Amino acid sequence: MQSLLLFCVKTYISIGLFFYFKKIEVRKPLNIPKSAPVLFLGNHQNALLDPLLLAITSGRYTHFLTRAQVFKKPLVSKILKVLQLIPVYRVRDGWQSIKQNNAIFKQCVSLLNANDAVTIFPEGSHNLKRTVRPLSKGFTRIVLGVLNENPSTKLLLVPVGFNYLNATSFADEALIWFGEPIPVSKYNFSTENEAVKMLKEDVYKELTSLTTHIETENYNKVLLNLERLNVDFLEPEEVNKCVASNFKSCQPKKKKSFGFLKLFFILFLKTVCIVPYFIWKYVAQPKIKEIEFTGTFRFAIAITLAPLWIALLAIVVSVFFSVGIAVCFIISVLIIALLAVKL
Repeated sequence: MQSLLLFCVKTYISIGLFFYFKKIEVRKPLNIPKSAPVLFLGNHQNALLDPLLLAITSGRYTHFLTRAQVFKKPLVSKILKVLQLIPVYRVRDGWQSIKQNNAIFKQCVSLLNANDAVTIFPEGSHNLKRTVRPLSKGFTRIVLGVLNENPSTKLLLVPVGFNYLNATSFADEALIWFGEPIPVSKYNFSTENEAVKMLKEDVYKELTSLTTHIETENYNKVLLNLERLNVDFLEPEEVNKCVASNFKSCQPKKKKSFGFLKLFFILFLKTVCIVPYFIWKYVAQPKIKEIEFTGTFRFAIAITLAPLWIALLAIVVSVFFSVGIAVCFIISVLIIALLAVKL
């Protein structure tokens, strides 16, 4: 029953993300196994949109370690747990809460030893900055736990780079880039500290190649130069080369010529969805405390309130006119939404 529910939710979210993003590009190697234990390790820029995008592109039903703060409300907590999200606690949640992570890590070890997939964002928090921040030791603790229970494990670590054109804008574009799987068997854990150090360094290095990585020093200056040069942040390899060459080998992003037409359809869509748009603009958006959650809340409204509003309008149309006209209305709205997003 849960598998059917997950399939339905995953399908619905896939459709929602298709209508939300102008483009979602996926790059991944062919050798990500379908049934072996996999630990996905990604950089974390865009709050809950990161795990949602990974869920629909990885090819696996994966369990996600997610910060415990989003599980505070009982109903939300039940829904998230059904969707295979697992709370992980941080220092800001209190020292007593941190102790609960022992059970969480054991749960992850059991899942991986059962050949499941688990996703963790080893930076420990989200941040819109185009840089890979230092990795925490949490994922290495899980790896060690798996090895302790099953020394012959075939566990693979798959780095994932999340790239966004503009994570707070609509309609944004995204690139999810899966790196080559790293078998944990390549490390000699007889010298545990050295192996853990090498493991973190290797994953960090892979992540910096799968997404735009600007060093913390002179970050703002470098970012301004990249934006001035109009580089394509969906081509992180080229952007990183641009920075490494001191901005001498930079390729500008190709300009699109649908500006006015796109604006027309966006305004049309906002007019049709006036109530959900009003709730987003004047109720939800002002309450967002962390800018990284902008896309998450906008998407949540887009897949909940917007369809309900369109359905309500369709019912009204069917009552005053006919079911056929109501169906034509829904199809027209979907076409308008596609043009507003995809142009």
